[in-house]
Amino acid sequence: MARTHIIGAGVAGLSTAVSLSGAGQAVTLYEASGQAGGRCRSYFDARLDCAIDNGNHLLLTGNRSTMRYLAETGATGELVGPASACFPFLDLRTGQGWHLRPGAGRLPWWILDPRRRVPDTRIRDYLSGLRLAVAGPHRTVTDCVGDHGILFERFWEPLAVAALNSPVRAGAASLLWPVLRETFGRGEAACRPRIARTGLSGTFVDPALEFLRRRGATVRFGIRLRGIGYERGHARGLDFGTETVALNADDSVVLALPPAAAAGLVPDLTVPEESHAIVNAHFRLSEPAHLPAELPFLGLIGGTAQWLFVRGEVASITISAADDMIDEQPDAIARKTWRDVAVALARDPDPLPRYRVVKEKRATFAQTPAQVKLRAGTRCRFANVYLAGDWIDTGLPATIESAIRSGHLAARAIEDTVP
Repeated sequence: MARTHIIGAGVAGLSTAVSLSGAGQAVTLYEASGQAGGRCRSYFDARLDCAIDNGNHLLLTGNRSTMRYLAETGATGELVGPASACFPFLDLRTGQGWHLRPGAGRLPWWILDPRRRVPDTRIRDYLSGLRLAVAGPHRTVTDCVGDHGILFERFWEPLAVAALNSPVRAGAASLLWPVLRETFGRGEAACRPRIARTGLSGTFVDPALEFLRRRGATVRFGIRLRGIGYERGHARGLDFGTETVALNADDSVVLALPPAAAAGLVPDLTVPEESHAIVNAHFRLSEPAHLPAELPFLGLIGGTAQWLFVRGEVASITISAADDMIDEQPDAIARKTWRDVAVALARDPDPLPRYRVVKEKRATFAQTPAQVKLRAGTRCRFANVYLAGDWIDTGLPATIESAIRSGHLAARAIEDTVP
């Protein structure tokens, strides 16, 4: 029986494995570290005395690949969020708060209602967004929507920085439009915000591993691929240093790895070469906190952090495109961001509570027009080698949705080759 060997047990690798196992394919999943999930996982932090996520992720109900993956693994109920689309924001400088409430139809009639749109904006302000739909590959977000004004500051900039993890003036317009098309462009039901109920591992990792166990897939941890032996345009063997796995004629290999790692294993593979950082900070509160309308997240304008997430006694912030902060000391980052949290939660800024700062120096590839051109496809020059990861050309930014979709694309490509 043909077997697919998947290298990397992050979300992309898990997605590939779940899709293939669900279709009755034989799968072996290899992971160099001691746990699955990659940049999407939870762990117990002794300093905070609780479990935290290594990063914060906000999803939308229109993320169809993610929703399919969670349905396959039985984890749909592990996402929580409001019954209708609602995005709360707070301007930390003025104390003004508001809620963005998209409407039900595919046409954005909701921008006609001042109670639904960004305050102090005009209807014509939103028309610039249509330029994103026809933006060429060289255009940036600000080439299309401008770089000033209330709507830019309160909507376009936070949306683009969060989606692209790149400075808004450098981010590729071609990647922001698909986000709008698949969520806001499908109406309110497709843009209801969702976060993990208890943690990323309990939502995206543990249910998938259990699914694979039930399907008879093999999962191996602590084993790193050192090289691939090629012959006549096919991969013929996997070198793990301490052992070599020979590949049968019908076997496939999926490299669900970061771009540089994939390039080191596939000769002449072109991949994005630049990256941007994300910084997260988690604070252990003395008592549970509550955000406006009892929502679990809040967009922050005018501060250091861009998003605040609250789960019980843990308040977490996210700073995207954080290259200028990645070398700062954790204490300095915590003090700076705690001021934002204290304002948002109406807490005393002193003393600084227990905290954990998590830095991802290469969180995503730099999603600029130049780097987007370097994204590889699912297939490469070797007939039985496939690629997966949020950096693959899925047509989407490098998000959980893109990572999961890349796994689906790899699985579909392999299934298409099965006699």
